[in-house]
Amino acid sequence: MESHYVLSLLFRPARRQDVPEIVAMLADDPLGARREGDPGDERYLAAFDRIDADPYDELIVAERDGKVVGTMQLTYLAGLSRLGAERCQIEAVRVSAATRGQGLGRRMIQWAVDRARARGCAMVQLTSDKSRNDAHRFYDSLGFTASHEGYKLSLS
Repeated sequence: MESHYVLSLLFRPARRQDVPEIVAMLADDPLGARREGDPGDERYLAAFDRIDADPYDELIVAERDGKVVGTMQLTYLAGLSRLGAERCQIEAVRVSAATRGQGLGRRMIQWAVDRARARGCAMVQLTSDKSRNDAHRFYDSLGFTASHEGYKLSLS
């Protein structure tokens, strides 16, 4: 995948050296702080290598002035429903604390939706923890609909 500039932002595939910054963003909220570990933990690099090797997974960063300021993971899911349509699942959307409130999250999601559309996906879907009321309003404002209930079963 090539890099794309959008309104002074560079959207590009994450690199291995970006992993500590990405993990720091994942941990920089009350939910993430409880579930993330040391950004230097080798398990993060192993997960990155797996994502990076999979043509149906993209770990994306938003970069401004050489600094990673946002991240998200796009996963392309094959399915038989909807005539075999592919879906884009957006996960782990984070914006660095220093750049929140500047419209970066909106630009990231719009970029992801455009990317999914260009790929031929029939749908973009995401989940958001029930406690994230601000995120729910944000996704509603972008045209997403809370059309399904999501369930998770922790195995650890």
